[in-house]
Amino acid sequence: MQTSLTPEDQARLELIKELKSKHGEVFEIDVDGHKAYLKKPDRKTLSYASSVASKDPIKFNEILLNGCWLAGDDRIKTDDSLFLSASQVLGTLVEVKEASLVKL
Repeated sequence: MQTSLTPEDQARLELIKELKSKHGEVFEIDVDGHKAYLKKPDRKTLSYASSVASKDPIKFNEILLNGCWLAGDDRIKTDDSLFLSASQVLGTLVEVKEASLVKL
């Protein structure tokens, strides 16, 4: 049985498709129904965010969120409770792969 999508769901899927075509991987944060779409951080964003991380962890999250932001409900950026909830998962955007070093 096939279910039809609401216009809101269809618009959301179109947005995600467009964002993926422009940015590759896209991530969705959902805080009580408020959604934001993010890309992976680049080196410039990580460098800037890391430079303030030890002094101001909240500023680190602000920089990371703003640097990765593609679209979504701006209240996630401006409402403290939504921002703090989103901050709990922002670190997962930073993927560090395992590397090895071999002397030749």
